[in-house]
Amino acid sequence: MSPKDSRPKLLVVDDDEAFRESMELEFTELGYTVIPAEDHRSALGLAAVHRPQFAVIDLRLGAERGLEVLADLVERLPGIRAVMLTGYSSIATTVEAMKLGAHHYLVKPCDPDAIHMALQSDKGDPTVAIPDQPPSLARHEREYIEAVLAATGGNISEAARRLGLHRQSLQRKLRKYPPRR
Repeated sequence: MSPKDSRPKLLVVDDDEAFRESMELEFTELGYTVIPAEDHRSALGLAAVHRPQFAVIDLRLGAERGLEVLADLVERLPGIRAVMLTGYSSIATTVEAMKLGAHHYLVKPCDPDAIHMALQSDKGDPTVAIPDQPPSLARHEREYIEAVLAATGGNISEAARRLGLHRQSLQRKLRKYPPRR
């Protein structure tokens, strides 16, 4: 067995190619063999072939849901340690991810070292900081608008229809809260 074969395997499931490449660079340096996947189907196929011990899964994979990927991975590889990542954190998705077998749940943007620690830790950290203020309503609104806009492929008219807004009202909101890059 070569030294590369003995490295722990990490499946990274995210629809953002730049993020997958960044994770691959970071975790290769940390001693992992990184297996990038962009969607549910490729994640399951690669997991069947490579049998990773670890996974990092984005909650939103374009039109797909990372929670479904998590459930299928845990079913097929019961010992896998999975960390859910999201830019759209909510209590409901956090609880559901943990019920489905996530080892940890982290909010983007997060440091690769934090992901590495989450993959390796066996128990939670009671000293984790509790925010003084909940996220603002404006932030929630912006994140929800971004999610709907992403689900419509950037089609403002369709996003406005789904949000129950006039197209011009949505355009004003988008100017007020430009999408994060």
